[in-house]
Amino acid sequence: MGRLVRIPREASRAVDPASAGQRGGAAEVAAPIIIQDDYLMRLAKYVPAEVLAFSILINAILDQALRNGGQTAVMAGIPVTTIAVAALVIGTLMAPFYVWYVHEKGDAWITNAFVSFLAFPFWSYALGAVAFTDYRDGNLAAILLASFSVISGLIKPLSFEPARVVEVKLPEPRESGDTAARPAAATGPRLVSDVTAAIQMPGP
Repeated sequence: MGRLVRIPREASRAVDPASAGQRGGAAEVAAPIIIQDDYLMRLAKYVPAEVLAFSILINAILDQALRNGGQTAVMAGIPVTTIAVAALVIGTLMAPFYVWYVHEKGDAWITNAFVSFLAFPFWSYALGAVAFTDYRDGNLAAILLASFSVISGLIKPLSFEPARVVEVKLPEPRESGDTAARPAAATGPRLVSDVTAAIQMPGP
């Protein structure tokens, strides 16, 4: 299992030659089985957990500074509220960048990056980011996060189009006495050895 949502992939399905022979000598190429992450797996993988963990640490520091200095608290001459908004914007932009950085072959990283970009503000609001201090409501945060999570799980990466079933007709076995099916003998110019048969010599 990868960290990111995986691109739907094909799993080949074996064809039993014996069963194919029982169907009139036709060999069937079965449609591939499509393997993909299910709904609950997408819910878990779309959460930008690593970036959120870093954001929680930053917001804990900012929240402590805000509690000590009030709404006018500053850090290095910059208001804490301004730093909090900047941290929120940077975290939102870092979420898709991190997805790109950790993606592996077979990951649907573009879809994952897009959903993570949208998910980060919802999670930040629910976790009490300092940037939302004046607008924070616990009940609203729970409603928004639950609604977004339910909807995000419905977002699927593009699927492969299943291959069509192709039937290949095999030639029927020929009987030993069947001479009609045999290829005709090659014909070509014959060498005439008897010159007198080709050129009539005048008689005496």
